[in-house]
Amino acid sequence: MICLIDGPVATDHRDLAGTKIRDIQGKNKTGCSYLDSLACLHGTYVAGILSARRGSVAPAICPGCTLMVRPIFTECTGSKCTMPTATAEELASAINDAIAAGANVINVSAALGQSSPQSERRVQDALDYASRAGVLVVAASGNQGAVGSSPVTRHPWVIAVIGCDLQGRPTAESNMGRSIGTRGLAAPAENITSLGPGDKPLTSSGTSAAAPFVTGTIALLWSEFRGVGAARIRQAVTQSENRSRRSIAPPVLDAWTAREALAQR
Repeated sequence: MICLIDGPVATDHRDLAGTKIRDIQGKNKTGCSYLDSLACLHGTYVAGILSARRGSVAPAICPGCTLMVRPIFTECTGSKCTMPTATAEELASAINDAIAAGANVINVSAALGQSSPQSERRVQDALDYASRAGVLVVAASGNQGAVGSSPVTRHPWVIAVIGCDLQGRPTAESNMGRSIGTRGLAAPAENITSLGPGDKPLTSSGTSAAAPFVTGTIALLWSEFRGVGAARIRQAVTQSENRSRRSIAPPVLDAWTAREALAQR
């Protein structure tokens, strides 16, 4: 099961019809109140990449997978609204809720607002809990074009994802760094078309688009290799056993190689 920690999702979208969507209730509703809110646009877009129906405009990587939605973005409409962010406390609570609800893999395409050492500690504790519980966490690296890491992407259990173009080259806006290069992956992030609320597709770019390619691949592989543990899935997808990484830019996701590695276990 995938848990999407993001904005609310337009669950009545025709290309999500038939998708197994479960609510994980937080302070924000799972469904969208305002179809034009940035939070709804973002959540629905990422949900489409993960599990829209086959034949839709979205990548629809794992359409048969159960999608649990735990919104952390608050909806806002109007010209003064900016790209939604969440606090570290909200993210930590959402991770804990996802684990308690039975998630196998968590997708985080979220920017954190200002945080304190105490709130960052809560995020670390939640990620430690995910590691102990065998719940994989995939997180977008961010789009500031910076070198460094965040409380999420520096955690050793997290698979941080940067964006790449069609030639596999890192996009200029992707955040990179030693921990991201060592344990992360790159995935498509330029002009990715997925679902928008209503009938109009949405095309966007950035690491928020890249992360669900990795999350969806993990979910799809896990649906085929059901008896495999989280550490082995993670190892196969990141190919960490086959390379010693020194670059701040991680390798590109290779789903077929990961499948072959799991098939040879």
